[in-house]
Amino acid sequence: MFMDYKILATTFMMVFLAELGDKTQLATFCLSAENNSKLSVFLGSAGALVLSSLIAVLCGTAISRLIPVNYIKIAAGVFFIVVGAWTIYSVVKVT
Repeated sequence: MFMDYKILATTFMMVFLAELGDKTQLATFCLSAENNSKLSVFLGSAGALVLSSLIAVLCGTAISRLIPVNYIKIAAGVFFIVVGAWTIYSVVKVT
């Protein structure tokens, strides 16, 4: 096992950009605004992100042994399109 710095940097940037402005960041923002222990909020949110990333890595490793990576990428793309379409439908339906 070795450290691939290109993959490290790519993963960092993808996750960092994906997390900007999402529900998790907004929840952390609100928690830090209403609590005095900023360190507790930071450590709690950082720990949650690390744990969810660990679960994703372990699941991705296990599933990639059973299903070809191309199929996983296609399924993820279809999932995002379906969720996006459902979100747009929900917003249009409500208004």
